[in-house]
Amino acid sequence: MKILHTADLHLGRQFNGISLDEDHGVILDRIVAVLVSSRADVLVIAGDVFDRAAPPASAVALFNAFLSRVARESAAAVVTIAGNHDSGERIAAMAVMADTRRALIRGDVSAQEMPLVLNDAHGPVAFSALPFAYEYAAREAFGDETLNTPQDVLAAQVGAARGQVPPGARWVVVAHAFVAGALGSEGERPLARVGGIETVSPDIFDGAQYVALGHLHRPQCAGAPHIRYSGSPLAFGFDEAGGEKSMSLVDLDADGGVTVEEIPFVPPRAVRVLHGLHADLLKGEPSGDFVKAVLSDTDPVIDAMKRLRAVHPHACEMSYTRDERAPETKAMTTAAPEMRAASPLDVASGFLEQMRGTPPTGAEHDILVTALDDIRHGEDAA
Repeated sequence: MKILHTADLHLGRQFNGISLDEDHGVILDRIVAVLVSSRADVLVIAGDVFDRAAPPASAVALFNAFLSRVARESAAAVVTIAGNHDSGERIAAMAVMADTRRALIRGDVSAQEMPLVLNDAHGPVAFSALPFAYEYAAREAFGDETLNTPQDVLAAQVGAARGQVPPGARWVVVAHAFVAGALGSEGERPLARVGGIETVSPDIFDGAQYVALGHLHRPQCAGAPHIRYSGSPLAFGFDEAGGEKSMSLVDLDADGGVTVEEIPFVPPRAVRVLHGLHADLLKGEPSGDFVKAVLSDTDPVIDAMKRLRAVHPHACEMSYTRDERAPETKAMTTAAPEMRAASPLDVASGFLEQMRGTPPTGAEHDILVTALDDIRHGEDAA
């Protein structure tokens, strides 16, 4: 059985305030083309279909048109789950009109993890789709107040799903998680409360022949060759500059063995970091790529970004070499997101940006600071 595994579309996302709708349209066209040319039996989207719980109408329309093309132009079944950026209710609503014989769309956590069972020449293959869920939702679904971590939640989901796999069937699990040993990037939102451990053990998936993961944006294996992240189709941060993006075409054989072919994405706009003197960067080949300039000039350059955008219209970040943090410091910061503490102001600002796609204005920032100060002073007085 052939499975085309992708994840983390993040439809509706912007890159430093620049719309990615055009880029996402190219990516979705590429997925449909590969689905048709490879004659894949199943398309898996392992979470984070949208970038936020209330995505813009353009993102919803883009995804609906994509699903219509998949149904019209291929015979592939579709397995989709909600990720931590998605609204579970929104993703679940897509299942209302789906043909349950060729689709499994899961938005909300449930103790009844019924699989989609498909057959090939070698027998049945059971697909368990496990949507991302925070602890409080999982406790209600499973009636278990001891579920306190992402590991607890996913273990409960996998356990429920394992009990529904038909005897003799090969088993594919679709999940959205941070599996221990995998490499994250700056673009992923933590899955645990501040100070909590967000990683889960790959041992959770014992018994599955293939595990199609979402959440981490780099294509990679996680603990074993059959436990795999497809990665995101687009880069969402400059820490991903130069990295190759791909989807995974998985061939599941009669005995449950897998072979994986990485099929590259070629986005219309790459993500690049340019180093050098400002004057030298102005002499470079013009491009429409997303560019971060790291200037080696010793003195500040007047109108540096404005002049740079005359050559690179989508230049959106700039810094000086002297101000860049040491690589080992940055690696320590990104490698252990669970150890970083966010201030109340950061949390409130992040919530506003998530809900509407733009950060707080100066006036809104001042209101937040005042409100938080009032709360803090009230606690001190108590």
